[in-house]
Amino acid sequence: MSNIYLGYHFTIEPKELGSEILVAELGEKAFESFTETENGISAFVKKDLWDENILDDIYILQSEEFKIEYTIEEIDQVNWNEEWEKNFEPIDVDGKCHVRAPFHEKTDAEFDIVIEPKMSFGTGHHETTHMMIQHLLEMDVKGLKTLDMGCGTAILAILAEMKGAEPIDAIDIDNWCYLNSIENAERNNCKHISVYEGDAALLTGKKYDLIIANINRNILLNDMQTYVDALNPKGIILFSGFYEEDIPFIDASCVEKGLTYVKKLQRNNWVSLKYVN
Repeated sequence: MSNIYLGYHFTIEPKELGSEILVAELGEKAFESFTETENGISAFVKKDLWDENILDDIYILQSEEFKIEYTIEEIDQVNWNEEWEKNFEPIDVDGKCHVRAPFHEKTDAEFDIVIEPKMSFGTGHHETTHMMIQHLLEMDVKGLKTLDMGCGTAILAILAEMKGAEPIDAIDIDNWCYLNSIENAERNNCKHISVYEGDAALLTGKKYDLIIANINRNILLNDMQTYVDALNPKGIILFSGFYEEDIPFIDASCVEKGLTYVKKLQRNNWVSLKYVN
């Protein structure tokens, strides 16, 4: 297989909401990498895996709620590290947690997480990851058996271990995220994180004291019973990956299954909810 890529450069209005939806949809296709741009995103697919109908059933491109245009270019031998160095800025969460790439200088933050993003989701820039970090920063998770579901780059699993949680399972359906999570766990000298490639089917027969699920609304609702079944009595579950208008649907499902609402965090129109069993 060649290393020639096709780069799709999308301009999106409104950018934030549209970019999130578009990346989620393109991630179901052969697109394997994404970068944020000033006016939208760039998405990359290996030419060998491309076909002319690749965008035909991308729903958001047909939506009247968004204005999306794109150009395409052929790219030979993409240097992903160089792309990320141009686009990836360090993140500071409440002065306590610093998320950075290896080429950024270390700070005196209490929790210093170093990741090599390599186009995986969950770099910490997105509002949902930022709020999940905030939840974890204010919690005592020492000794809690933890699940990071939809782990992306494994930032949340890494922070959980730094705060004393163990053992930790990190799961993502995306192979790129799976491999990147393994690398990032090793990079941060984590000893208690096990990374798996798959979905909620992997949770059968497992139990956790803390579940972190940063996934989109539809998947959360579809797998909610599985998460609840995997939560120990008095266990804690943190949800994100959805908007304020989605709260009634998430909350109704949680309450129906016996969970008790504790707290909401909000960042722009994105929200994160905390429940206990």
